[in-house]
Amino acid sequence: MPWIAITLIFLVLIVMIAFIPIIGSVATTLLTPVFAGGVFMGCRSLDRGGGLAVGHLFASFSDRLGPLIVVGIIYLIGSFVIVLVVIACVIATVGIGGIGALLSGDPFQASWTLLTSVGLGALLALLFGVLLGIPLLMAYWYAPPLIAFRNDEPLAAMKASFTACLINMLPMLVYSLLGLVFAIAATLPFGLGWLVLGPVFAASVYASYKDIFGAPE
Repeated sequence: MPWIAITLIFLVLIVMIAFIPIIGSVATTLLTPVFAGGVFMGCRSLDRGGGLAVGHLFASFSDRLGPLIVVGIIYLIGSFVIVLVVIACVIATVGIGGIGALLSGDPFQASWTLLTSVGLGALLALLFGVLLGIPLLMAYWYAPPLIAFRNDEPLAAMKASFTACLINMLPMLVYSLLGLVFAIAATLPFGLGWLVLGPVFAASVYASYKDIFGAPE
């Protein structure tokens, strides 16, 4: 029941914050690592034979708030830069295709050229964005528990997280593919599957952290 309560409260808070005009999406990105740090503290409590409480969700707001928000800021800036790069790639690709379309005298050929250039440009830009996003996600992955457990500085935590993911690239790839399948399955029944997958996901990240970095103090 505490796991279900934590999952529901987290989802409700994130949705409510996201609906705040202008700053909503930014606030969710900044606060997510703070909530994550608290959840990992709850996992540590369970690992030591203690209990889990809803209060664990807010545990990082007391003494880890600043560094965890900095991690959110870095992730937000990185995501914004990637979006700009993807948009620039789409514009560049469409621009090249548009020149070819304008030079052709056939209007049908021009329309087809524009259509294919837009589709190809969007696909290439999306793939390029994914490639850029993977290193950012690797740096973000273990940063919250590293800050929550070891009190690492934000940049040091993200560097250690990236290195850990890089060393364990093959297991992380398998984990990601399985996670994608489970996420789709959890979302299909009106998202209710996340009441199970959410806690399993948090505990699995904690378990992998413990395997890589050792038992948290």
